[in-house]
Amino acid sequence: MHIEAHKVVTLNYTLTDNDGNIIDQSNDGSFVYLHGASNIIPGLENALQGKQAGDALDVSVAPEEGYGERDASKTQAVPREMFPEDTDIEPGMQFHAQGPNGEMLVVTIAKVENDTITVDGNHPLAGVQLNFAVEVVEVRDALQEEIEHGHVHGPGGHHHG
Repeated sequence: MHIEAHKVVTLNYTLTDNDGNIIDQSNDGSFVYLHGASNIIPGLENALQGKQAGDALDVSVAPEEGYGERDASKTQAVPREMFPEDTDIEPGMQFHAQGPNGEMLVVTIAKVENDTITVDGNHPLAGVQLNFAVEVVEVRDALQEEIEHGHVHGPGGHHHG
């Protein structure tokens, strides 16, 4: 069975940057996604189209097909008082914030200076070339419920709360 829209795909993968540093990996058959539902980055999804169980491939994904280029307008300095008083704020920490249109964002602390904290709303992997070593473990037809919901359901079905 080939990978195409409405197929559930199980992968093993190792993700590295251009310096060979491992960013993420899943080599126990636990990474499962619904193909064609934008559940994974476009560059990887496009490379997997037409593959089948047992196939192994190396995929290099440019930022524009991954998490996008870094956007300087998503970095800003904010007053320290916008954060809980009893929290030690350090670079690398992540917080949930509300965007200009009411959407929820995750921001990363980029810099801490006296009464000012610089936050970065870019995805941590924005601007990074992503290199995947991928093995296709299994391909199956998606259940109608999975197609309707736009994601894979685990064993025993899925319950929206």
